[in-house]
Amino acid sequence: MNPIRSRPPRLLRRSALAALLLGALTLGIPAAPAFAHNSVLGTVPAADSVVTEQPGTITITTNDNLLDLSGEGAGSAMQVSGPTDAPRYYGDGCATVAGPTLEAEVQLGQPGEYTVVWQTVSTDGHSISGTFAFTWQPDANQVLDAGSATPTACGAADAGSSGVADTDAATSDGAGAAVDATDLIWIGGALVAILAAIGLTLLLLRKRP
Repeated sequence: MNPIRSRPPRLLRRSALAALLLGALTLGIPAAPAFAHNSVLGTVPAADSVVTEQPGTITITTNDNLLDLSGEGAGSAMQVSGPTDAPRYYGDGCATVAGPTLEAEVQLGQPGEYTVVWQTVSTDGHSISGTFAFTWQPDANQVLDAGSATPTACGAADAGSSGVADTDAATSDGAGAAVDATDLIWIGGALVAILAAIGLTLLLLRKRP
């Protein structure tokens, strides 16, 4: 058999194999990178602790940076209420993000058990929330805040409602838009790689030995 005539079938087989391998690798790329929700590492005051001095700032610290959507008027909020037998609400309902930490300035009122309800945006763009309680036993030197009879809204939240509840819709919409944009980028990249593999195969098939 003439060795020159055997080259085109061999080249065809190698080109087809290369295209199949490249296509398989391209299709194996995930549509979008997977991120986990932030998890809480600790709070100040600590959950179920006894507090004797005004905390000034209540903080929730997570294991990764949070998304700061404060410029959009939505995303993070914190509601502090107590004591449980005659609850009032303290602070303005807003919370700020500092890296992995969510914080709010709050002055407490009468002694008793207090509850903190918070919401923010995880590093993956999804809304996360939680709650914890602590006991407030102020010493004689503490100045007590009067509080409010109704929850205080934050930013664009409706009056008379909790900022924590009112930010759900805005946060979910923002997270969905971010995820959709990432999906489109990865899908577009996969299509370009597949088209490049097909083009390379056709180019090699047209060449003669």
